[in-house]
Amino acid sequence: MTAAEKLIAEEDAHCAPTYRPLPVVVATAEGAWLTDVAGRRYLDLLAGYSALNFGHGNRRLIEAAKAQLERVTLTSRAFRHDRFAAFCTQLAELCGMEMVLPVNTGAEAVESAVKTARKWGYRVKGVPVEMAKIVVAGGNFHGRTTTIVSFSTDPEVRADFGPYTPGFEIVPYGDLTAMRSALTENTVAVLLEPIQGESGVIVPPAGYLAGVRQLTRERNVLFVADEIQSGLGRTGRTFACEHEGVVPDVYVLGKALGGGIVPVSAVVSSAEVLGVFRPGEHGSTFGGNPLACAVALEVIALLRTGEFQARARELGARLHAELGALLGTGTVTAVRGRGLWAGVDIARTVGTAREVSERLMDRGVLVKDTHGITLRIAPPLVVSEEDLDWGLAQLRAVLGA
Repeated sequence: MTAAEKLIAEEDAHCAPTYRPLPVVVATAEGAWLTDVAGRRYLDLLAGYSALNFGHGNRRLIEAAKAQLERVTLTSRAFRHDRFAAFCTQLAELCGMEMVLPVNTGAEAVESAVKTARKWGYRVKGVPVEMAKIVVAGGNFHGRTTTIVSFSTDPEVRADFGPYTPGFEIVPYGDLTAMRSALTENTVAVLLEPIQGESGVIVPPAGYLAGVRQLTRERNVLFVADEIQSGLGRTGRTFACEHEGVVPDVYVLGKALGGGIVPVSAVVSSAEVLGVFRPGEHGSTFGGNPLACAVALEVIALLRTGEFQARARELGARLHAELGALLGTGTVTAVRGRGLWAGVDIARTVGTAREVSERLMDRGVLVKDTHGITLRIAPPLVVSEEDLDWGLAQLRAVLGA
């Protein structure tokens, strides 16, 4: 038994089977490359579901973390610390907003946004107590807490976790008519992913986000954009909403905000919206801790240069041109995405997306499948043209295109 096989067997024996990872055991990583316990290198075309937008071991982020580790890592929100004000101020400025509610994981940020919208609905909009409704889209993936899975349409995520939390209405993604019909005087928010990641990198029809923005303004409803995967440079803009000139009322951020080093997430909005909270009504022991703030501040500094957004645009055009050329070859049935992010539907004659992922792994490329037929491709934004081209060449070889 190899070292990797021993580690995999030990993991499978003692870890709850909530994931089915590819049989590769990573030991080190740098940039867009991973190295396993046997010393074999792999090109990372997933980037931790966009948590690693700035690459593995980004030196600026590592140095920021190391410097903060030597000073103070946690105070809890019981006390103030010297990185917190800068983090909140600069993240609010990046978003064009006023206030930040810091938490840890993406799901925690979504839960916090749900609570924020409901409280705003009762305190500001005047919705009767216990009557607040939030409209969401079918095919969504916002996390895996009991409340969030309550409004999922994916049986794999939702089944066996009831009773479910009420207060949500699900409409088809991309359907403005259905959205319009769903909004009532008790609707406090529309919660959407500007691009649905887990569903297969689903880009909505042109004008959809702008239409939702108009409807929510007309009906005095908050537009909450879950940019946990799509935001912070992935699509070629700081936020995916920018592709339609849309500014939501609330951003929900995570993943890349922690630079692949620590979990950092946040709800970012106006003072009117986040100002509804009073001390003790919401909180997080680790939310906004000094280490998280130090790393996130460096992430914000990286994004301010515009370099990573530009790389996502330029390399994204290259990615989509290469993937688009696979259409009509009998191996790929659809390609979707924006920027350095793509969902590729594999023809059933080629095999399942999982099987294609395994074949790519054997050739030194790591991607992830979803929903049986779709490969998700989202390399770190630091990937080189040469490495991206090589990875796509491996995909063509695996598909026999």
